[in-house]
Amino acid sequence: MQNIEDGFYDAFNYFKKRLPTKLSQPKIAIICGSGLGGLAETIDETVCKKVEFKYEEIPGFVSSTVQGHVGKLVFGLLGKNQTPTVCMVGRYHFYEGYSLKQVTLPVRIFKLLGVEVLIVTNASGALNKDFRVGNVAVLTDHISLPGLAGNNPLFGPNLNEFGPRFPPMRDVYDYDLRVLAFKAGSSLNFGAGAMKEAVYCFVGGPSYETKAEARFLRTIGGDIVGMSTVPEVIVAKHSGLRVLGLSLVTNMVALRKGKSADPSSTVDEEPEEPAPKHEEVLEVSKAKARDMQDLVRTIVELI
Repeated sequence: MQNIEDGFYDAFNYFKKRLPTKLSQPKIAIICGSGLGGLAETIDETVCKKVEFKYEEIPGFVSSTVQGHVGKLVFGLLGKNQTPTVCMVGRYHFYEGYSLKQVTLPVRIFKLLGVEVLIVTNASGALNKDFRVGNVAVLTDHISLPGLAGNNPLFGPNLNEFGPRFPPMRDVYDYDLRVLAFKAGSSLNFGAGAMKEAVYCFVGGPSYETKAEARFLRTIGGDIVGMSTVPEVIVAKHSGLRVLGLSLVTNMVALRKGKSADPSSTVDEEPEEPAPKHEEVLEVSKAKARDMQDLVRTIVELI
């Protein structure tokens, strides 16, 4: 097996030495997005105590610097089937100054540990006016603006032990898992239209989109937009993991052009839309935390 400079195997061995047998081969990994880390608190400890590792303690890991992202891995048994699961409470972002290899390193380690399914959650802004704040978007596809511009986590020598040089991305979000997501929402009595399929646009951040950029993203087919998820998803697909993406819509993205300063303009003036704020993202995430936790836990029970 080739030498990998990013420390995948150092972290893998670190966990193997410290995890009890029941938790040493998790089947499901969950990446918890902005304000959605409470899922780890719902792990059942009646059979086996959960085990937590701060990112700073793990070889190769870096710290999460974003408000709402705690920064720890939690291993435990989740749901009525006691499924061995690892929760990534707080993720890394490209805009924090980390390389995409650093951002996606945990996914490689999940693969080495035996993970078969990756559930990725995030918070997003709605480009599609059919969406509402509080909706849960079930991802069907994505558009990676950084990837198209030359920032892809698979750049560089291919890691042949994980996957092929040119992995297809046409079906990156597993259909059967999406079916289970809607089944789980129905069993939890989510209202009509509370869950919608969506195309996710990945942008680099940390600045929010201009109105012109937002209109462009909507024009090219984006339903929602955010600053995470896609790098991890690409690496998960390259590694042969099944992927489910869930996004909590926390704000409506401003699309209108606004008023013109040109006195000769004949364009009707449009009312200004509110500017997005990270505090708003955290507020909506907190309000919907229980729903998201119940949804993900139910999906895990159905897998």
